Amino acid sequence: MSDTTTRALALLNLLQTHRHWPGTELADRLGVTERTVRRDIERLRELGYRIESVPGALGGYRLEAGSAIPPLLLTDEEAVAIAIGLRVAASHRLVAGAETTLTALAKLEQVLPGPLRRRVSALADAVQPAGIVSGAPVSSEVLGELALACRDHERVRFTYTAASGEVTRRRVEPHALAPADRHWYLLCWDLERGDWRTFRVDRLDAVEHTRVLFEPRPLTAEEVEEFILIARSWARQPVEADIVMDLPIEQMREWFGQWGQGATEEDAAHTRWPVGGADWRETMYGMTYIPEGVGYTTDLAEPGRGALRECIARMLDALDAPPPPPRAA
Repeated sequence: MSDTTTRALALLNLLQTHRHWPGTELADRLGVTERTVRRDIERLRELGYRIESVPGALGGYRLEAGSAIPPLLLTDEEAVAIAIGLRVAASHRLVAGAETTLTALAKLEQVLPGPLRRRVSALADAVQPAGIVSGAPVSSEVLGELALACRDHERVRFTYTAASGEVTRRRVEPHALAPADRHWYLLCWDLERGDWRTFRVDRLDAVEHTRVLFEPRPLTAEEVEEFILIARSWARQPVEADIVMDLPIEQMREWFGQWGQGATEEDAAHTRWPVGGADWRETMYGMTYIPEGVGYTTDLAEPGRGALRECIARMLDALDAPPPPPRAA
């Protein structure tokens, strides 16, 4: 690095630490003449830094906000503080724009020296914001790599461990990262399955960048939200049941769309579909989506089965009974 560049960086660092600097003091601190300071100020302006000059005995220089963000010089302490803040924000969903937080974190940690990265990890693990309940631990390095792959439209490979314990190697086109119910989810196009898939990031490991770019498939924000909602529903529920409906699996999938994930063919005329929820009411809600006129059976266990039967009986009684008198005017 040339003396001129080194001096310009030193000058920039000084301008960032104080709101106003007299020209004479800048010259003294840098060990140069005021004329050299003026030349270095012009170099910084050419790089996009807005630096105001005030003439006179009380004049000097100060760094102003511009229309774009120029490069910043950070001390070790400042870089560590920013990285910790980004890690906490990403891990606990304290800010909107999760992917932006992750890409910023990935850029910063990419240039941090090894000792500073280890320091950030140790301190971030010790920071637990009050009132925030974290889910399964997720590597910020993995989150950062996936966020950059989503941003750059780069295909990646990774190892995935399903809830059943099955381990597979996947090759995907990442589309979006989203936090939901204390977990992170990756929505992507699975190249082997030829369909959209959603993966829990805490079950994902050994991310490999392929350096192969792709043209992203169109997907609206509402569709992304629906995919994540479906993925959340796949977590083990307190009340679970299977439904076997009188509908071939092709017709079932056409009717249910992405909500038909997990359905399996029972035989040529029947489809088995798992449902679940926090209680029997949510399981009943899933049953209401079965198409009108389609018969089905379920293995909903007690006590949910009895509670559902009693609830339906009271509903039928209410529907068969005369309606209540109209509300008084």
